[in-house]
This record gives sequence, structure tokens and C-alpha cells, in this order.
Amino acid sequence: MQSAGGSRNRGGAAPEAHADLLVVGGGTGGCAAALAATSLGLQVVMTEETDWIGGQLTSQMVPPDESPWIEGQGCTARYRRYRDAVRQYYRDHYPLTPAARADPFLNPGQGTVSRLCHEPRVGVAVLEGLLSFARTAGLLDLRLWRVPVAVSTNGDRVESVTVVERHSGRRETISADVVVDATELGDLLPLAGVEYVTGAESRGDTGEEHAVDGPAQPHNVQPLTWCLAVGHDPRPGADHTIDRPAGYDAWRSYTPPTTPPWPGPLLSPVEVAPATLKPRNAPFFEDEDEDEDEDDPSKQFTGWWSYRRVIFPGHLASSRRIDEATILNWPHNDYMVASVIDRAGDEVRRHYDAARQLSLSLLYWLQTERPRPDGGCGYPGLYPRPDVSGAAGGLAKAPYIRESRRIRALRTVTEAHVGTVMRGGWDPARPPEDPGQRGAQPRAETFADSVGIGYYRIDLHPSTGGDNYIDISCLPFQIPLGALLPRRVENLLPACKNIGTTHVTNGCYRLHPVEWNIGEAVGLLAGFCKRRSVIPRQVSERADLLSDFQRLLRDQGVQLQWLPVTAG
Repeated sequence: MQSAGGSRNRGGAAPEAHADLLVVGGGTGGCAAALAATSLGLQVVMTEETDWIGGQLTSQMVPPDESPWIEGQGCTARYRRYRDAVRQYYRDHYPLTPAARADPFLNPGQGTVSRLCHEPRVGVAVLEGLLSFARTAGLLDLRLWRVPVAVSTNGDRVESVTVVERHSGRRETISADVVVDATELGDLLPLAGVEYVTGAESRGDTGEEHAVDGPAQPHNVQPLTWCLAVGHDPRPGADHTIDRPAGYDAWRSYTPPTTPPWPGPLLSPVEVAPATLKPRNAPFFEDEDEDEDEDDPSKQFTGWWSYRRVIFPGHLASSRRIDEATILNWPHNDYMVASVIDRAGDEVRRHYDAARQLSLSLLYWLQTERPRPDGGCGYPGLYPRPDVSGAAGGLAKAPYIRESRRIRALRTVTEAHVGTVMRGGWDPARPPEDPGQRGAQPRAETFADSVGIGYYRIDLHPSTGGDNYIDISCLPFQIPLGALLPRRVENLLPACKNIGTTHVTNGCYRLHPVEWNIGEAVGLLAGFCKRRSVIPRQVSERADLLSDFQRLLRDQGVQLQWLPVTAG
């Protein structure tokens, strides 16, 4: 566990701009916060460290991981508008087949991880469209290539944030009534002196079944992944083999030091089934054989290629040869070596470089050594797709961050609030042998201060502390307002993975629809507080304000509680 360790600038440069709301980080939550706040007439400045807004939807190249019920419920109206607009973008701009065009639930990439696998730059186009009017109306000032470097505070309030433009080095100081930390790693928390937690809490502290034994482990986090876009040229003899990556030999022999043990080298067809921790020989393409295991809930896995596929030519009526493309975001390129949180800049850059080398090494291994069903090795028809990623070599513009600094919040969501087994139920992926023991599934904790809902399995990838997968069932849950409020600081709100969860529950609160809901809730909270001349904590403390704020959320299309669902 950790308290804020950064210095706070109480003087600083005079602000060169002022906003009702400053959103630092233009990722999924940041965009949702800006959309919501500008809808209430707030003047918003949003900064982003790359040239693509959208975060895990775009610059990190992660097709949206969503709940089984996403087409009917479980997200905000604005997130559904985003999903609908992605599908409409393909209908408007792509030569779809009649069947694809008529499909109301079109999955553009026909990937299996999501009902809406799409190209990252389509996500950028849709988000820019959704924000277009706010920019035209002068409500949103979007500043790209900006990185936060300092925060000025006065007591328990944040007064301004200084950012640096990455290309010119020019510093800009922006003051705001409310500041939103929508950065992927919670970068404002140490700069502003906000109390926070990192890594894995102790079971003795949280009471969670899956927390770590013994002392807390601040640097034991889920791995980051530097995603890579890859195409497949199916023509006989096609060979697009890249140059042997500099780090290939090291990664080729690397076996993750996990407990329970990883079954062999990371670059190998043999991997771990997340829910059972059993070794499996997963297929690459859909038509390849797979090791069958009736006890393995992932036995229906159809192959890594189709898992995060974002371009599917079968949807396209075109005489031009269109190659399929997928995103390499697999266990094989999870960077488990170290956490980058609270590390020096040079060390972070070394780890980022190594993560990129791992992803390139995975591609080279797939091209040259991955065993094929015909007895040969390698798929040389694979090739990088920078046109998909928007960056050199097909690599994503930014790393996919699964775990951030987390505020010490008024309320911390634990496994006891949302974990199926800790709530007295059974895991559908591992049901009891005696069906009579199953009974009715319980419900997640009911939060009277709900500001939204979400669902995803508690999915923790093999960690930097050597833990193997923790992949367990949770229940459809609510997002409590108390988890979005720091214990002390009055006007800084989280809008990414930096809310009041634990290492364990971050595993189900970290995905796209939930991050969007969090961002939208804090954007609306900022607008509500401005209208009522109150601070965010007062909304939590006063029943009348909370009731009125929840009415605003519902009016804006935020679902506060689940309708009945069938456990899956």
C-alpha cells in the first residue's frame, strides 16, 4: 500500500487557461466525462498524451470487453450510442454485404472476444464525431500530445495542472473548478498528493478470499500489454517475415515464474486455461484442432486469430483482396516482468521498450516457429498492420494498462461485495459436483449511492508478483459513488481504473463499459455540483443531493441497477 509520494506545487506558474472541468487523459473514461459535462454546458479542457482519443478503445487497440447482456442492458445510453455509431460507421463507409448491412448486431471484425470488434481508427472517428458539437460550440478544448508534470494545490483542493506538449516541450498551466484524473496509471494522484493504493492488498486488510497472504505487495500488479496489429496474407508462398527482433532470444527462452507454474516457455502453443489453470494447446486459426477438456470452461475457444479479429473480409462485398487482421493481445505478450507504477522515467521507458520487443518477438515466433497442424512451423503470411494501429510496425500508440494507482476512497469495493463465491454462490465455470448444492445465485452488494452498473468476470492476468491467473465469477454489480470520491481531496475525481477498488475487484471494474460509466458519472457530477454550488463529497453525504443527482443520472440514460439476468 502506498500514500502519495509526489511533491505538490502550491505556487506554480499563473494559469494560462481556466475551465469548469479539466479532464487529464483522453481515454475511454475521459471522453465519457467530457461528453457528459459538456452536455450540461460546462466549459471543459481535455488533454491527451497521444494523437488519438479513446484509450483502450483506440490507442491501446483493445476491442471492447463487455458483458453477455450488453445488447440489452448494462451500459449507459451514451455508451450504447457509441456502439450504435460504430456499426453505422461501417454501414455508411464500408461496402458491406447485404447480410452484414442488415444485421442489427453487426460485429465488424467477427472477433469472438466481443460483439463489437472494430478497427481502432473507426473508434477514433466515432468519438471525434460524438464530441464534434461540443468543440464547435466552444465547450470543449481538446489538447493532444500533452503529459501532466505538476499539480498546484491549496489545502484539500487542486487549483491547476501543468502539462507539457510532447513535441515542443512547451508548458501549459490550466486551472479548473473540478479536475478529473482519466490517465491510465492515475498520474495526477502522486502529483497532487492524493492518498492512493497500488498493487495487491493483504488478505488481512481486505478479507478477500483471493487477496495475497502476508504483507501487501505494492508492486504486484496485472501486466501491461503492448498490443500489435497483424494481418494475414493467405496466398501460397506469401512471406512477410520481419527482421529478427533484438530481444528475441531472451523472450524465446522466457518462462513466466508463476505460482502455480506456467507449463513452459511463454512463446509456445501450450498455455494456461485461465479459469482452471490447466495447460491447454490452444489453436491458432479456427480450423485447427484443439485439445478437448470437458472440465475446461474455455473448451469452446476457437483460436487466437479470431479472438480479437478486427477486419473480417466476409462482411465486405469488394473485388479487391482484403486481408483479415487481428490484435495480438494474448497471454503470450503480457509483460509480466515488472510494474511501471511509481518507477523512475528511465526505468519505465526500459520496460516499455521491452514490452514492445516482446510483442514483436511473438509475431516473429508466429511467423517462423509456431507449430502448424501439417507438421510444419510458422505462418510467414502474417505481417504488421500499421494502417490499423496508426503507429510504426503495427504496434499500438500506447500500452494497454490493466491496473492503475487507486484512490483511497470513501468506499472501497471488495471481493466480498461482488465475488460470487464470497456472496454464497457458485461459479458457473466451476459448478459443484452435486447439482443440489447449487441453489439460487445471490446478488452483488446493493449500493444505495449507485451511479451505474457493470459486469465482467474477476479476470486477473498473471501478475508481476508471480501469481498465475485469478479468473473467477462475480455478480452483476453497481458502481458506488463513494468509490469515486477521495477521502480528503475535494475536487479531484477518478475516471479510469483509479477508483476505490482492490487489486482483486479491479479485475472486473477495469473494462470498457464500466470505465465509460465511471467517466460519465464524474462528468455529470461535476455539472451537478456547479449547478448546486456544492462539492462532490456533499452529494454523498446529503440524502437530498444524492437523490437529485441519481435522478439526473437516470434522466441522462445511466442505468443504476440491473434488471433480472440469468447467470452465465
